[in-house]
Amino acid sequence: MITHEDYMQQAYKQALMAYEINEIPVGAVVVAPTGIIAQAHNQTELLQDVTAHAEMLALTAAANHLGAKFLEQCTLYVTLEPCLMCAGALYWARLKRVVFAASDAKRGFERLSTQVLHPHTEIIRGILETPCQDLLQQFFRKIRQ
Repeated sequence: MITHEDYMQQAYKQALMAYEINEIPVGAVVVAPTGIIAQAHNQTELLQDVTAHAEMLALTAAANHLGAKFLEQCTLYVTLEPCLMCAGALYWARLKRVVFAASDAKRGFERLSTQVLHPHTEIIRGILETPCQDLLQQFFRKIRQ
């Protein structure tokens, strides 16, 4: 049986891809009942687009895959707690579940309220938190040198 950890590992692989191209290492995976339907990592520098967060790119890819704007049967796995912008998009997508690894005390949506997400969206926190958090810390140490 595939677990939350297995899917978060796929999101972590996306975060590693972001790290390799000097993007903030955040990765996301959207899972439907049939399996993974979208994967993405941050591309704000590459695309010169402040909205090109892993979550936003993964949502767009998932909606395109399904041919539907609502992702009510889908789960988003993301290596960092979504920001308020991404949480707003997640609300409108009506996801079944959001699973994130590391909390973001500075920019995470939970700083304001967990009610930012759709009321039917389940939240699971802390899956593979340590490796995801370590990768982010390593990235920021590297760019501050």
